[in-house]
Amino acid sequence: MTKDQRPKTNDQRFNIIVAMDSKRGIGKGGQLPWRLSADLKYFRELTTKTEDKYKKNVVVMGRKTWESLPEKFRPLPGRINVVLTRQKDYPLPEGVYKTSKFETVLLNLNKQGLREDIESVFFIGGAEIFRQVLLCQPPLVRKLYVTHVNGEFHCDTFFPEFENDFKWVSSSPVLKENSSEFFFAKYACLRQAGQER
Repeated sequence: MTKDQRPKTNDQRFNIIVAMDSKRGIGKGGQLPWRLSADLKYFRELTTKTEDKYKKNVVVMGRKTWESLPEKFRPLPGRINVVLTRQKDYPLPEGVYKTSKFETVLLNLNKQGLREDIESVFFIGGAEIFRQVLLCQPPLVRKLYVTHVNGEFHCDTFFPEFENDFKWVSSSPVLKENSSEFFFAKYACLRQAGQER
């Protein structure tokens, strides 16, 4: 089947992927408070892998998250990068897309002729974007991928409470790296579960 022969669909899977400590802390001083190569590998594989070899995934991030990425990894390779910012003149490399509202991410990409090239959309930070996305009605996020890092890291940025709106689906065994214990968990949205936008 060629790319042009693929069935066209408007269904998209919106997800959040995040790492947090036991207090839902996700950042300290604009950076991750831990360094876990297994978590970085998990993030890269989950946000890059597609079932359809002709498609790519989208990673959506705020300006501060974009700026926190090491320059050599900007944009994140193998994915369509979207930066949320209200700064109209904010400079971005060619091939990185900009939008001011998370609700219009797909609309803006559609204007670029990319809608049919997208398989999944991942919101990757930061805290304010997570908060806005989780409050969206009807629910925008269907799946939540969390790296739970055991312990408290005295973070200054936190992920919103989510336990009442998501149900646990699966978890990995507990892993250990750099004296930190952590595991990967997947959650599904309870509100209007199964609905895709």
